[in-house]
Amino acid sequence: MATDSPIISTEASTAVSMANSPHLEPTEVSKQADDAVSVESGYGSAPPSASASTARLPRVSLTPEHLRHLNKQLENMEPLDILRFAKIFFPNLYQTTAFGLTGLVTIDLLSKLEKEGPPADAEPVNKHSVDLIFLDTLYHFDETYDLVERVRARYPGINIHSFKPDGFETAAEFEATYGKLYELSEEMYDYLAKVEPQERAYDNLEVVAVLTGRRRSQGGQRGDLDIIEVDDERGIYKINPLANWSFGQVQAYVREHNVPYNVLLDRGYKSIGDWHSTSPVGEGEDERAGRWKGRNKTECGIHNKQSRYAQFLAGNADAAAPEADAGALAEKLSAIA
Repeated sequence: MATDSPIISTEASTAVSMANSPHLEPTEVSKQADDAVSVESGYGSAPPSASASTARLPRVSLTPEHLRHLNKQLENMEPLDILRFAKIFFPNLYQTTAFGLTGLVTIDLLSKLEKEGPPADAEPVNKHSVDLIFLDTLYHFDETYDLVERVRARYPGINIHSFKPDGFETAAEFEATYGKLYELSEEMYDYLAKVEPQERAYDNLEVVAVLTGRRRSQGGQRGDLDIIEVDDERGIYKINPLANWSFGQVQAYVREHNVPYNVLLDRGYKSIGDWHSTSPVGEGEDERAGRWKGRNKTECGIHNKQSRYAQFLAGNADAAAPEADAGALAEKLSAIA
């Protein structure tokens, strides 16, 4: 099975040392940066003297009380209205997606918002309203890569920022260094293929907030989702505009509006990730039962605590060196898996 897509552009990789990366440290919000935030407006920028972890991203400041208030107001709003609010409220807003069904609905809803923009007599703007971030692990299904191109064709002007494991373009290159890392150490694989590329995306694009495709009905750790969540370790906000929708509602929208979707959904899949850890879902199982089937795992890494991977790498820094001999690395990773 082919594991790389030549038609998805990749952002330039930054030189990140896995053992010494600043991305591995939880975000620390300095007192000076807090003082610089305008409580009245809710917006602020870290001063020049702030630490690198706080200065790397524009900041939006919400008190816990304000966040609870917003979530209470948004709880009963329709996804389209939540998206309209998010576009107005959050600067540097992106959508993170692996082109799952909910993410595709979000893309379509955003395209409808774009049509609400300029007056009819204005010059047409061939631009999607929110850029996408796609973490290309190199192990997506061929059907997923095909879907990406169908989305591009359906929504002209959409801008997809694709981030791959740092320094690698194909699964063959990745395995030449690490072997089948997804079998040897899932924690290390999640970090290299998903977490580090995500951190690089947030840094390069100066992301403040992201739209996600998570829903409460998906099960696992997602049953208690708020509409807006704060990821205080990464310094961003996550907005879940379809948190209240069921799989049936999402599926009905896709059919009614002829939204392009992954053909694997017609073969019993419901939640689709990497081909090596995704399987069809049985009758009566929740949507994400097909992810990491038979293992005590429900999340891929990008929605886990950042500090979890910092602790993992700190304890296994010698095994993380990319220049390590592949055979020796496999033995070390096998021992800690």
